[in-house]
Amino acid sequence: MSQNESQMTQERITDGDGVAVESALVGEDLALSYPTTEETIVECARLDIPENAVTALVGPNGSGKSTLLKSLSNHLEPERGTVRIHGEELDTFNRKELARELGVLSQENDSLSSITVEDLIYHGRYPHRGFFDSVSEEDHAAVERALELAGIEELRDAELGQLSGGQKQLAWIAMVLAQDTDVLLLDEPTTFLDVHHQFRVLETIRQLNEEKGVTVAVILHDIAQAARFADYLVAMHDGELYDWGPPEEVVTEQLLADVFGVEATVQHEPELQVLPRRALPER
Repeated sequence: MSQNESQMTQERITDGDGVAVESALVGEDLALSYPTTEETIVECARLDIPENAVTALVGPNGSGKSTLLKSLSNHLEPERGTVRIHGEELDTFNRKELARELGVLSQENDSLSSITVEDLIYHGRYPHRGFFDSVSEEDHAAVERALELAGIEELRDAELGQLSGGQKQLAWIAMVLAQDTDVLLLDEPTTFLDVHHQFRVLETIRQLNEEKGVTVAVILHDIAQAARFADYLVAMHDGELYDWGPPEEVVTEQLLADVFGVEATVQHEPELQVLPRRALPER
């Protein structure tokens, strides 16, 4: 267990300056597996997602990032341990109640093609309406805000099947934004996107956090991007938490070697930069 993981066993976590930080989501004593597997995929003594901050989960493929995110979103029941949102255990919420607290964008989006962007975004309002309720002014306002935040107002009447990969991802993000939750979980929202759309997505996430105070946990593959955009990093390796904390503390040459298997230089001036040099021999 790393020093930072030991720190997280406290009821309150602290930042690099020793200031107490409230957590929106907390996972404790987690052991995670799938019904189709016998072995435990992820073990984690404690994981905190700090309130009103952007936390990036980083690590190589197969390190357990998506499995951990599934447990935080109640899409995977732990074989051991608990997950709490704002102090309440996830399994005390019904589906609609949890959707008012927690927005989730997974990798397995339904492949809709004929639905328009605007209609897709209205689906994000389902937690706020009864089965027979018509669309309200509040719903309209939330959809307009989501379109504006994602920067896709001009695409509202386009069908999903007509969009590029980057535009489609922004539309799905807008749908989650329309849920109007205080916490967002995003599983690899920049994967397969060109650099322009990667930055569009990350800037939208950052804007949402800074302007609305939304707590975000996002899985990212590019540790350099994660270090620039996130307030905190969770580094995972072989199904365990390797380290947790602000990027300037977590991103080290040792971490890049141990977790990502690369030799790299880490520079802190004028800003945190990761300069990969070569792949290390596999152990």
